[in-house]
Amino acid sequence: MQYRSFNDFKTSILGFGCMRFPIDEKGNIDEEKTFNMLDKALENGVNYYDTAYPYHNKNSELVLGRWLQTIDRDSVYVASKSPVWLINNIQEFDEMLNKQLERLQVDHLDFYLLHALNAERFNKLCDMGLFEHLADVKASGKISHIGFSFHDDYEVFEKIIKHYPWDFCQIQYNYMDINYQAGDKGYELAKKMHIPMVIMEPIRGGMLANVPSEIKELFNSYDDNSPASWALRWVMAHDNVMCVLSGMSNMDQVVDNLHTANLDLNLTDRQEKIYKEARALFNKRIQVNCTGCRYCMPCPFGVDIPDNFKVYNEGFIYDLKDKNKKEYQFIDESHRSNVCQKCGACITKCPQHIDIPHMLEMITNTYQD
Repeated sequence: MQYRSFNDFKTSILGFGCMRFPIDEKGNIDEEKTFNMLDKALENGVNYYDTAYPYHNKNSELVLGRWLQTIDRDSVYVASKSPVWLINNIQEFDEMLNKQLERLQVDHLDFYLLHALNAERFNKLCDMGLFEHLADVKASGKISHIGFSFHDDYEVFEKIIKHYPWDFCQIQYNYMDINYQAGDKGYELAKKMHIPMVIMEPIRGGMLANVPSEIKELFNSYDDNSPASWALRWVMAHDNVMCVLSGMSNMDQVVDNLHTANLDLNLTDRQEKIYKEARALFNKRIQVNCTGCRYCMPCPFGVDIPDNFKVYNEGFIYDLKDKNKKEYQFIDESHRSNVCQKCGACITKCPQHIDIPHMLEMITNTYQD
């Protein structure tokens, strides 16, 4: 296991994300399998375990807490997150933290994140005066390090990271998402500010584990490591990354990830070239050349044009057309492609000159029952 040292802590480069534990036939966390996986990770040097209040229908913290009773608590770092969308004042923040400590059966958290910050949630926390309160929370000993996880555009990331003296931050980052949310620019800014990063979604929710055949062949031309290993290694090679989280669901994934965490993380020129080629091969599968600029919005009839295009593209890029039919259903009915009335108001606004009504019709025909 390789480790990264920042300030007063030394974390394993691989962290155990506790949001995808194995489940039994009833849909509950399979604790026997989960404990075996957690034990395997610990035995092989993983010292960072990341959970959150809502994971597994609010059961992840409870299960992790029971596992922590079977080991030396001081041998690991425990990270959890404040569900800020449920918090409306300082008292509720403190009450939630105390509740999470009880659920985890610990007296302190090594790392505590403000969960899934975006512009709206950040502004609410500012209005609450939470950032002034965090010094008192740290002084109480209940939290050792304060950070935030992030889901919004780069401009919002820049505003948040410059607002408070964070101990660390957490973003979605992988070799495909270099321009998504915080992306490369966010990584470089955090590095410049000497704020270490935890990385989530390094395998993009599994999408970079089951890659199209031409990309798997490209990786195999260099070595026989799995596509998931290639995805993890790209993120681990970044020197300002203190830990890369993987939401492991079975023992095979644990073993493969442990193998990756022991590889040489100094990428060769040929490996760098392979990542670029893989990205290009994925991008060739794009069906709609939409950059997500949202110049086409708002639609007079309510269609969320970029969101529909994003779901449609991902189905082709990652060979997940059937799965993406379900993703399409997650789009609010009033914002789906079939709401389009072909008024054409969007066409002249599009910098990419996409025939938007035609593409929306194609999406409707693809995903309609």
